[in-house]
Amino acid sequence: MNFIRSLTLRQLQIFVVAARHLSYARAAEELHLTPPAVSMQLKQLEDNVGLPLFERLGRGVALTGAGEMLVHHALRVLGEIKDAEANLQGLLGAETGLLSVGLVSTAKYFMPKLLAKFAQEHPGVEVQFTVGNREALLQKLQDNAIDLAVMGRTPVEIDAHAEPLASHPYVLIAPAEHPLAAARRFDLHELRHETILLREEGSGSRRVAEEMFRNHLFTPARTISLGSNETIKQAVMAGMGVSLLSLHTLPLELKTGEICLLDVIGTPIERTWYVVHMNSKRLLPAGQKFRNFLLDHAAPNLEQEFGSYLLRLKANPGDLPNAAPSVAR
Repeated sequence: MNFIRSLTLRQLQIFVVAARHLSYARAAEELHLTPPAVSMQLKQLEDNVGLPLFERLGRGVALTGAGEMLVHHALRVLGEIKDAEANLQGLLGAETGLLSVGLVSTAKYFMPKLLAKFAQEHPGVEVQFTVGNREALLQKLQDNAIDLAVMGRTPVEIDAHAEPLASHPYVLIAPAEHPLAAARRFDLHELRHETILLREEGSGSRRVAEEMFRNHLFTPARTISLGSNETIKQAVMAGMGVSLLSLHTLPLELKTGEICLLDVIGTPIERTWYVVHMNSKRLLPAGQKFRNFLLDHAAPNLEQEFGSYLLRLKANPGDLPNAAPSVAR
């Protein structure tokens, strides 16, 4: 198979976008091309490869085995070209460049504010971010599709460097009118008759919840799995049950009083946010500046926004007035 001489970077770019959307029409829209132009380029790429890269599934398409294999190589090729361009810009000493950052879904609640602040201080650096689950971000790091990632656990699965950014507490939440909303330091087993709302299998939040159950020898009466933090918060506010979520997903609900924090013994459960990049990745000036910016600003910003709620949960009952603070109701 000698297709390297015939393929073009443009074909690889179109292929990667089509593989991400699994739709020629949506790929055409993003690339500002017509669907027939996208189809023609992909047909030429398949002819060069000698294998089908997509297969039709109703109105959509899916990657074949060959397509799955090629997409990772294509991402790495395009990533190397992006790095080469950024390296040349770095040699010029210009504070410009393109930076790609991956976020786990929980980080999307606070990272955009930090990204906006960084962009104001470094207007020549274009920051792009993508949200995905942990496994997807690890693959993107390996494929050189992103420069940095922000996640809640160190990635032992890959050869990467992780630096702690800030504390990441998990808290038990309930509807504002919950009978235990004002109770202080009660045992998890007081919730034995409650429905526990969990994230989907494999998510970081679910892993923390299941670890809490084991540590407390606790078996929920009933659990319901939901696919996002937003869905869980809406379900809690509707009275469907209680849940363990990252405190950093709750800024609006706590301020409006639609959700309360349950003061269960052993909570908050402390975890840590990390900024991660591959050890083989040579961070360019823009990436180094952004990493240093996060290390300097993430913890103070999160402490400023959420510190008062943590003080209430960590305080001794005797340190507090009889009435719980209204912000946590």
